[in-house]
Amino acid sequence: MKFKSIAFAVVALAATIPNAPVFAAELELLEPGKLQVATEGTFSPFSMRAPDGTLDGLEIRVMKEVAKRLDLTYTPVLIKWDSLLVGLQADQYDIISASMDITEERQKRVTFANGWLESGGRIVVQKGSAIKSAADLKGKTVGALVSSTFAKIAEEKGAVVKGYKAESDAIQDLVNGNIDATITDAIAGAWAIKNSGLPLEMTPDFVSHVQKGFAIKKGKPELVKAVNRALADIVADGTYTKLTVELVGFDPAPKDPIKSLE
Repeated sequence: MKFKSIAFAVVALAATIPNAPVFAAELELLEPGKLQVATEGTFSPFSMRAPDGTLDGLEIRVMKEVAKRLDLTYTPVLIKWDSLLVGLQADQYDIISASMDITEERQKRVTFANGWLESGGRIVVQKGSAIKSAADLKGKTVGALVSSTFAKIAEEKGAVVKGYKAESDAIQDLVNGNIDATITDAIAGAWAIKNSGLPLEMTPDFVSHVQKGFAIKKGKPELVKAVNRALADIVADGTYTKLTVELVGFDPAPKDPIKSLE
């Protein structure tokens, strides 16, 4: 009887503590106490290396804070873009933080936490290029990440698409004159032009408007709910703004986040 009373008291006390950590077992994690997160580590300013060699970037900062709010150890798993969804289905990690657009097609395969960032697709060209808008892409060679929404958009515009496994490779090929343009995320494109000093510019039009989401394997509703709660708290208390404005100069949080389907 005494043991039962103590156990009941502990449970009751935990229930009264605001934001008490959720038990790892309840979050459907692959390993208790760890949030294993897939990221590329090469897509600035979403994921990149800080001067001291540590991972940094928009998605890294936000996901680290999510893990902290859930009382979990943030554990990054570096993986190439075209293997992200395959690895998730194979239970190689718990969640994907890599800059992934929320699309109807992807929602059939995974569950996205509520949209965490709003952006869009922009065309990057060499300065002085004859390409002034998406209407000029027909017949041109355009670089884009393989299996990305940007590759599909380029095809729809009549371009000849060259696929890449890393955004940095597409940018380098553009600088070298091996492709006519590349389509990338607006935030990433602006970052690359500003910080690289390369002779590049973006056309003024957007080819898409999207929200980014953290992808979770279907059948993990508690993990989805926990991540959504943490994200909402991070935005509400101003932490999101502090984490992101320093990098890109503005707050990219969606005004009306796309909600999880699970």
